[in-house]
Amino acid sequence: MAKEIKQDNKPEKKLEKKPVHQQEKKNKEAIKAQQSSVVLVHGPVIPMPKDYKVRLKEAYTAQVRPALMKDFDLKSPMAAPKITKIVINIGVSEAKENIQALDLAKEDLTLISGQTPQVRRAKKSISNFKLREGMPIGVRVTLRGARMFEFLDRFISLSVPRIRDFQGFDPRLFDGRGNLNIGLKEHHIFPEVNMEKSPKARGMNISFVTTAGDNKKGQALLEYLGLPFKKPKVEQPRA
Repeated sequence: MAKEIKQDNKPEKKLEKKPVHQQEKKNKEAIKAQQSSVVLVHGPVIPMPKDYKVRLKEAYTAQVRPALMKDFDLKSPMAAPKITKIVINIGVSEAKENIQALDLAKEDLTLISGQTPQVRRAKKSISNFKLREGMPIGVRVTLRGARMFEFLDRFISLSVPRIRDFQGFDPRLFDGRGNLNIGLKEHHIFPEVNMEKSPKARGMNISFVTTAGDNKKGQALLEYLGLPFKKPKVEQPRA
């Protein structure tokens, strides 16, 4: 005879289901706690504190401006030359084929300047370069105020000494009105750039716009701020 199989008549335990609104609330709290513990790198640029004092800006007010007034015999502090803005441009020619290159250049320029850059697009179509009107070809950022002096301080103190075979900027780079235009071959001179993420060296152009009006005052202003220039060669008399 077949053995009879005994069946337990015990009721099965049912899993207690929590209310849906309580579970959603706990999930939101967990997500908020996780976001608060992670630093957002690609997020918006953090604004500078109102009471933040820029070292180079204070040096201009206390030392550079009185020295310029004395050298050029200026009676009013408002007549002394000053920097109004710094414009940084990075061209990305491969952006028309690979849009990720533009995003990478935009991220690098954000780290360098501390400000979100603007995407520049082609104004005309050029068939020889396979360029159409409206295509993204570069990024640009314009710095003013405290961010401008902060970038200039870091550029002079940290980036310029890392330029290869650097012997000073050429004074002929001035445009005749006291504005200096510098072309750099590598953006890796900035310590903020991550070499692993952006191994390709990109050229960039930096324009220092001043109120000098002529090259002599513009060069004196930037020299007092700490920007090095090439010294003119002194011809030695022949024996």
